[in-house]
This record gives sequence, structure tokens and C-alpha cells, in this order.
Amino acid sequence: MNTKEEVIERLKELMQQDTPIEKAELDSVKVAFYRIHNAETEAAKNAFVEAGGVADDFVPQPDEKEDEFKELLNAIKEIRSAQKEADDKEKQENLTKKLNIFDQMEALIANDDANAVYQQFKALQGEWLEIKNVPAENATSLWKTYQKLTEKFYDLLKLNNAFREYDFKKNLEIKTRICENAEKLAEDADVIGAFRKLQQLHQEFRDTGPVAREFREDIWNRFKAASTVVSRAYQQFFENRKEQEQNNYDQKVVICEIVEAIEYETLKTYQDWKNKTDEVLTLQAKWKKIGYAPLKLNSKIFERFRAACDDFFNKKAAFFKEMKGSLSENLEKKRHLCEQAEALKDSTDWKTTAETLSRLQKEWKEIGPVTRKHSEAIWKRFVEACDYFFEQKNKVNASQHSEEHENLEKKREIIRQLRDLNTSETPDGSAVHDLVKQWNTIGHVPFKEKDKLFKQYRAVADVLFDKLNSQKRHSNKGQLDSGRFSGTSHDRLVREYEVKKAEIQTYENNLGFLSKSSKNGGEFIQEISRKIDSLKNELAELARKIESSSLEDEK
Repeated sequence: MNTKEEVIERLKELMQQDTPIEKAELDSVKVAFYRIHNAETEAAKNAFVEAGGVADDFVPQPDEKEDEFKELLNAIKEIRSAQKEADDKEKQENLTKKLNIFDQMEALIANDDANAVYQQFKALQGEWLEIKNVPAENATSLWKTYQKLTEKFYDLLKLNNAFREYDFKKNLEIKTRICENAEKLAEDADVIGAFRKLQQLHQEFRDTGPVAREFREDIWNRFKAASTVVSRAYQQFFENRKEQEQNNYDQKVVICEIVEAIEYETLKTYQDWKNKTDEVLTLQAKWKKIGYAPLKLNSKIFERFRAACDDFFNKKAAFFKEMKGSLSENLEKKRHLCEQAEALKDSTDWKTTAETLSRLQKEWKEIGPVTRKHSEAIWKRFVEACDYFFEQKNKVNASQHSEEHENLEKKREIIRQLRDLNTSETPDGSAVHDLVKQWNTIGHVPFKEKDKLFKQYRAVADVLFDKLNSQKRHSNKGQLDSGRFSGTSHDRLVREYEVKKAEIQTYENNLGFLSKSSKNGGEFIQEISRKIDSLKNELAELARKIESSSLEDEK
């Protein structure tokens, strides 16, 4: 019986049966009903506490099935009371009848004509056997008296041998069949049922008349041996059950100790309590699967377990009640963080905003929990705002990453072209200047590539500019040499001044190309600037000499 409906249906069947309702059957039905009922009540109580209620405030809901069950029990009690009254009355009447038969048997035994009363005595035996139930306290003495009178009748009276031998034979056949039935009971898997059947066979064996004296001991020993096997199996069954019940008790003691040993001072958060609640509920489920403990201990161990569980859920309810005040405050703090995150989600200041949102996320973790009905919604609101920003940031970064790789390929191509120009002893200055200009207009490249790439660019560019400047100086030097002997000293200084000035102009043009957009050309620019400064110093010295030369010419 696994449901209340099945239990109630069984009670209705018991009410309809013709035979008396056994107390053991009724007790079994009651145990089954309240096992189911208590399990449902315990589950409802746990749900109440899980929802934030205090265990002591829990009130079970009215149960119509329990009301119906109690009504049926009361009706059955009335039926059993009436049955017992009728049964007691019947047993008392049967006792009177059997005592009356004993009186008649003793009268027949005293009769001198045994052959004449044989049939009457047999009739009295049949009548005595037909009468069944008598008071339990009189059953043994009645049976002993009956056996004594029967044996006295057969052994002391001078009966006709034919009658006596016939009775002995029939009784031996009956008792042999009883022995065979008793021996078969040893194979019955239902040990309790077999033992009950054995009691019926004992009653039948007692009620059967005597056998010939030479068979009496053997037939009794055979029946006793068969009875011993069944009785030992019955005894072993209860010893095994007792051992199992003791094992069940030991398991339940361990469960009680686990719950009683909970370290409540370590349960400081909602998650701590939730984890520990899951453990307690698991222990409760395990408890239900364990069978009964010994009868004298079963109620006590259950009370101990229930007290430990009640203590746990009461402390949990107290914790929730204490923390309830902070839940609203935590909710307001988290709402404020949501508002800040939502205000920043459309920002394109990627670095600053990312740092701010990371800080808000850290603050969120430091804030305590909120009520369960708001927990998921407020968390979802905060996460959506943060996720939206970082998704947009990732999209932009992905786009920049693609553009930087394109720029990387463009600059590598410029380096390749510069290297091609460098193969010539007299590179095209205009082409070099165009490539430098293109380089400076190209945007960022991947960070990890920028230094390596610029070193390659600077190396080839330095060589090219040196070649271009060398070409320029060589050209100017030729002009100076051809005019060294054709002009005055003053004219020579003026021409040299113009060459220096043109060289400075070239470097300044190159510097102009580099300084427009190149962030990586710092060292290169500084070197060119130093060359310009050096040429300007030389130019100033030439200017001084030209001035001195003019004064000399005037003299």
C-alpha cells in the first residue's frame, strides 16, 4: 500500500469480510497510513521553512483522507468490539458444552457394558471435536482432560478388539497425514504463515484420538521433529529481523549525530544554508528508506532525529529573518549599480568605461544577496547592460584589428619598394620622398609588429637618404672645384654657402614628411634634426667668413 487511497480501500475490504478482523492486520494498515501521512506532513513543513517560515509556526493543512481513515477505524473498532463480545460469549458457551461432554464420558467409562456404550462414546468424541473456540486460559486443561478420558476409555475398558483396532488405525492415518503436512511446511517461503499453519496442525493432532501403544512414541516424535524445523525457521526469522532492526537503529543513530554535529557558526551566507539544507534533506530521504528500528527504540530515535531537524530549520528560519532587513538595502544598492551600468553601456570611451564596469562588477560581488523573487531579474538587468557594452567594444576591436593588419601589409610593401630603390647607386629621390609620404599617411599596425617594422623601415630609409645627400654634395663639390680658380675667395665662400643652404633645405623637407603622422619615427627625426643643426652651424661660420671677405675686398 503506497497511497492513502489504497489504505482506505483495504479498510473497507476488512469491514466487508465475514471472518473476524485481526488486530495485527489492523495495526499494519494504521502503520502504512501514518507512514504516508507523516511523510507528506514533513515535506510540507520543509517547503514552508524553505519559503522563509519558522518551523514552530507551521500548521498542517486539514486532511480529508485522514478524517475518512479515522471514521473507518472507529467503525471497525465498533465491529471488532461486537465481534469480541460475541466471541467471548461463544467461547464461554463452548466451555460449558465441553465440560458437560466430560461428565457424559465419565459416566460411560463407569458403565460395565463397554461394548454397549462404544458408539455413544464415539459420538461424544465427534461432538467434542466439533466445538472449537474456548477461553484461552482453559484450552490446555480441557485438551489434557479429553486425552486422559479418551485413553482411559480405550485402555481400561474391555472393548471389542475390532472396534479399538479400527480406531487406532484411522487415528494413525490421520496423524501420519498431519506429520506429512508439517514436514512440507519446512519448504514454505512464508515463515510466519507456515508457523501459523503449524499451530493449526498441533490443534488437529491433539484433537485426534490415540493410536496403538507401539506407534504412539514414533508418531509423536515424527510430528515433534517436523514442528522443530518450522519453529526454528520462525525463530531465526525473528532473530534476523531483530538484527536488521538493530542495524537500522545504528544507521539512524549515525544520521542523528550528523545533523546534531552541524557547525552553525560556519553558515554565514544564503548559499551556505542552501548547501546544508540539501544535505539535511538528503539525510531525511535516506532515513525514510531505512526500515524500522527495534520497537522499544523506534519512537525514541525518531523523536531524536525530528528534534535535530527541527533545530536546524528553526536556526535557518532565524537566519533568514535576521537577514531579511538587509535584503531591501542590498536590492537598492544593486539597482543603483544597474543604473550606472545602463548609463555607460553606449559609451565609446572603451578603456575608461571598461575599467569602470569592471569596478562595478566587483562592487556587485561584494554586495550581499537579495530576495529570491528579485534576484534573477536584478542580475539579468545588470548583466545585460555590461554585456551590451563589451559586445560593442569587441565589435570595434575586431574592426580595428582587421584594419591594422591591412596597414601592416601596406607598410611592408613600402619597405619592399624602398629596398628595390636601394639597389641602385643613384636612387630616385622623388620616388623615395613619395614612399616616405605614403608611409606617414598609413595608420596603426598591430602593436606587437610596430617596433620591428619601424626598424626595418628606418634601416633602409637611412641608407637611401645618405645616398641622396651624398649625390647632392658631390654635385655641389664639382661646381665649387670648377669655380675655385675662376672666381675670388669671396665668390667661392658664397657658392659653398648656397650648397649648405640647399642641403639643409633637403633635410628639412625630409623631416617635414616624417613629422606629419609618424609616431614611431622619434629617433630617426632626432638624428635628422642633429644633422640640420650641424649644417646650420657650418652655414653660420660661412656667413661670418663671407662678411670678413667683404671687408678685406673693401680695403
